[in-house]
Amino acid sequence: MDSLITAAARALAAGDPLGALKRVALRDDAPALALRGIAMAQLGDLARAKLLLRRAARAFGPREAVARARCVVAEAEIALVSRDLGWPAKALDAARATLEAHGDRINAAHARNLEIRRLLLLGRLDEAGQALDELDPAPLPPALTAAHELVVAGLAMRRVRAKQARAALARAALAARAAGIPALTAEVESAALVMDTPAARRSAHDGERPLLLDEVEALQAAGARDVDACRHVVRDAGRVVPLATRPVLFALARALGEAWPGDVARGTLIARAFRGRDADESHRARLRVEIGRLRAALRTLARVDATGQGFALAPRRAREIVVLAPPVDEPHAAVLAFLADGESWSSSALALALGASQRTVQRALDALAAAGKVQWFGRGRARRWLSPPVPGFPTSLLLPGPLPGD
Repeated sequence: MDSLITAAARALAAGDPLGALKRVALRDDAPALALRGIAMAQLGDLARAKLLLRRAARAFGPREAVARARCVVAEAEIALVSRDLGWPAKALDAARATLEAHGDRINAAHARNLEIRRLLLLGRLDEAGQALDELDPAPLPPALTAAHELVVAGLAMRRVRAKQARAALARAALAARAAGIPALTAEVESAALVMDTPAARRSAHDGERPLLLDEVEALQAAGARDVDACRHVVRDAGRVVPLATRPVLFALARALGEAWPGDVARGTLIARAFRGRDADESHRARLRVEIGRLRAALRTLARVDATGQGFALAPRRAREIVVLAPPVDEPHAAVLAFLADGESWSSSALALALGASQRTVQRALDALAAAGKVQWFGRGRARRWLSPPVPGFPTSLLLPGPLPGD
């Protein structure tokens, strides 16, 4: 490796892409193409970066398997940043195996970290946790250590483990300062702000107030029975009843939870669950059926008692019932939660992350665009959607995925 390539690589490691380009911008050999691709990625030109890395991978000879694998890992990172969740994960896994076989532990660990980040975006928390347990962060340099700790913090936040998340963020901050890369330090600081931003709203008989992630964790640990409108589950002392695929039952449970210890009139329940303004006999019959289904779903957690006006919820063991709602409760909150990360998303990537059909996601995006809450650029398959972060709207508690006890 010649001196210019070495100097360019050191500049990239220090977060100086312009310094790297000064040394290799006019070269078309394989190592220079790879470094140019990484530099363009750091500058934000992801399309150009991807093209250069693919050229570099083709230019490396058959005996340079490690170099080709590193190009694949770099391309996978670009795909992750550009939210191309359909990028073939098997290619990254094969590249990681190649790096491990040739003793490149640092880049192999980086590849594993990218796999975990993708699993987090897709809401596959158990797989992400298992992969994280298998990753040894010891050989990572400070910059990659900071990225690893951000992943640890992200998983802890998604599992509502505030203490673990704060500890990981503190380690990430130390590593970022050791790396001396301002952009990385800013990323860690931005992630840490989520911990001091309301993660949910608590509604109960004594009123409504915002909760930090620490308070949400404390509430769950206290054994309160809660109706979680962020995850669409009903929970009591570690037992969880998921209702995400049963929206009518969850709407009934939420309405009853918000009214506890009082009851809710039948007409109000019909309006909340079926969105019907005028209740006729068919609506009342359907309400009786759905209330029966709700009783069966919640039989170990609470009773659903009939009253003179409607129905009331009665917990079996918990002292009170609270409702956890997103800090900003509005239609298509899950879509907004993903877009609030500041990255541009395709509708297909959002569909993968949400576990919904692309057409359903497209209708939500169209509605949000009509309301001026999201913007798009590009056309056809190249169209991307983005949104500025909504004040008081953290993404961690709203992204899909199981909570402890699911």
